[in-house]
This record gives sequence, C-alpha cells and structure tokens, in this order.
Amino acid sequence: MKAILTSIFTILLVHASVAQKMDAYQIYTAKGKKTTYKKLVKAADKSDIILFGELHNNAISHWLELEVLKSIAETKAVTVGAEMFEADNQEPLNLYLSDSIDAKGLDTTARLWNNFRTDYQPLVDFAKSKQFPFIATNVPRRYASKVYKGGFGSLDSISDLEKTWIAPLPIAYDSSLSGYVEMLKMMGGHGGDNLPRAQALKDATMAHFILANYNSNSTFIHYNGAYHSDDYQGILWYLKLQKPELNYLTITTVTQANVYELSAKAKQKADFIIVVDEDVTETY
Repeated sequence: MKAILTSIFTILLVHASVAQKMDAYQIYTAKGKKTTYKKLVKAADKSDIILFGELHNNAISHWLELEVLKSIAETKAVTVGAEMFEADNQEPLNLYLSDSIDAKGLDTTARLWNNFRTDYQPLVDFAKSKQFPFIATNVPRRYASKVYKGGFGSLDSISDLEKTWIAPLPIAYDSSLSGYVEMLKMMGGHGGDNLPRAQALKDATMAHFILANYNSNSTFIHYNGAYHSDDYQGILWYLKLQKPELNYLTITTVTQANVYELSAKAKQKADFIIVVDEDVTETY
C-alpha cells in the first residue's frame, strides 16, 4: 500500500511540475529537435552571413536579436544590417553612428519605423558602442511601389543616383519560388503578378547590400521580417545566386500555443526556429 501511495505521489508531482512549466520560448533545429541558445550561437560563430527572421512586433524576437548580436560580438567583429532602414537613409544612419547627430536628429532625417525606439534602437546603439558598421539594406519603398504598379520595367526610367539605392538591374526573378506563389494565394490574386515582384525587389536589394558590405574578417548579421528568409528563399535565394560559396545561417521566429513541440508546418523553415508562446505581449 505504501508503495502504491508513493507512486501516486510521484505521478502527481510530475504532473504538477509540467503544469507549472512556463517557458516563453523554445529553440528548435530545422528538423524539429529541441536545441539551445548556446548551440545557436556556436553555429552563428561559424557563419559568414546570418539572416535573423523576426516577427516585427514580437518582444522575445527583439530581445534575442540583441542577445545573439552581443554573444557573437564577444569573439568576432560584426557588420550589422537591417530591413528596417532603407538604402537612401544610410547617410543619416552613419551620422548617428559617428555621434554627428543624436537620436532626435536621426528621427528627423531618416524614415524610422514606429517601433524603432523600443525594438531597433538597442541594436543600433550596441553597434555604435562597438563601432560596428550598420547597413541600411532595404529598397526605398517608393521603388517597390513602382514595381507593384508597373513591373520591373518601371525602374528603367529612374536616375543613376536612384539606381544606387536598389539592386543592379535587371532583377533576377523566379516566380515559381513557393514564397512568392504563397503571397499571391494569400492575397487572393489581388495585386496581380507584380505583387511578388515588388517583394522580390526588396529581397534582391537587401541581398545586394549585404554582399556589398560583407567582410571576410567579420560576421554579417541581418535583421528582417521572417517572410524575407523563411524556407531558405527570399534574401537567401539572391545571396546564393551571387555567392553560393559563403556559409549562411538562417533563423526564424514563429508563435504557437504550445512551445514544447514544433508544429509540422514550421519545420524546415530555417536552420534554427524560435518558437514563442502566442500569449507573449506584443510590442505594438
């Protein structure tokens, strides 16, 4: 009888500990195996270029972006880049990094995202403290809008100066990539074939500025919306088109009700998949 009671008590303790387990996130490999932050950083240390795919309003995603940057910087020089800065805003960003203007000056002269102060300024300020380059990689949105309205051909008429802010023309494009196909499906056909072309211009431009500023003596870490690098497509497709020999690492972020098992649809999205509890507070 005593043995039975002991067994019941043990089972209750196990169930209680499981019920009380409250992890905000869990990291997985592409195959869905649980892994650790330490192993993610170890892989990052061995990589030439890292694409960190975020959910723009996810607090855990933003926190880990900064932590990964800090961890890599402990042993290596780093070049940082981000979708959140458009290429024609590189000058004010450089002025801020060199202390020539303050945060207010940057806000006045650059087109900053609404959540810059809470979510991206910590990355910029850390790069600034380490004197790391921070690259504005994204295409100015007006050119993505031109492609959305008139296709790639609409870019032929822009000035030579404007062409320095986009990927070199002509833009390579594979309409069969699943990311672009799914984009059309999600929009129900609205926007037509030029919608994924506008997305491809962003991907191609970010890849262009990543490679233009890549230094073999440092690691390049790039922050972008997960959809720009998920499924080893988007930016990565353009990077490999030009520099297949480099060592690339992709990270993505997803949300789930249960962080303790990776959903089937999230597997193979990236080399490392950060699963965040869907109840985590959003930053906006």
